[in-house]
Amino acid sequence: MAIIAVPKHAPESTMSEPNNSFIDPKIDYGRFRGRVTDKGDSGQILKVQVENNNTKFLKTGDILYFKVNNHADKYYCKGSVRSIEDFYFSMYVQDFSECWSEGKYFPRGMQLNFRAPKLEQRVFEASKYRELLILRKESFLKQLNEINHFLWTFDQQRLKTAAEYDEQINRLRRQKQLALDNLLNKKKENIMLQTELIKKLDSVDESLDHYKVERQEYLKDRWAMDHDTGLPFKRRPQEMKEE
Repeated sequence: MAIIAVPKHAPESTMSEPNNSFIDPKIDYGRFRGRVTDKGDSGQILKVQVENNNTKFLKTGDILYFKVNNHADKYYCKGSVRSIEDFYFSMYVQDFSECWSEGKYFPRGMQLNFRAPKLEQRVFEASKYRELLILRKESFLKQLNEINHFLWTFDQQRLKTAAEYDEQINRLRRQKQLALDNLLNKKKENIMLQTELIKKLDSVDESLDHYKVERQEYLKDRWAMDHDTGLPFKRRPQEMKEE
């Protein structure tokens, strides 16, 4: 609250931009002018018109001090705010003797100089809150722009998304076909290898039979395997027969 907000002023040769957020520290926002436009039947309730609508920050019950314009020798009278509307507010004044001659009629159309102690603080708080509102508005506008951009480019976004997925589908189809072709080629190669391996196994089996080493032990009596010629068998060999 102690930071002084300084506005950015435009060059003197150009028209200044609307002061959307900052307050001017050179201006006393607690002082303003107004003109009496109407009075109550009792003469103690005044309706005041102002040119600066900062009075909208006043609240019912706020205390105002005022005196008639060009009456520098008078003191301020005290008033209490009754109601507020755009460029108007009503106030109750119990005693006019401090700022107006006693017993003299207080006419309509009088221009009053006001001093409102609470108004300056309210204007400062409103300016700071307006800064937050501006930031919030910018955030909402950014979100709205993003949504509008999406809606305006929906057809293009749909085509783009469909094209991306079509590309992925086509890539998967190519990969699928390539995998099936590789599997088919592998099947053909395995069939050829199967035939070749069967031939080689047959050849190995033949070689195994050929190079099989027989056992040396006699499994049967060799005498029983001799050819029986019907000749008598003696212990000693027969005598050689001479021709």
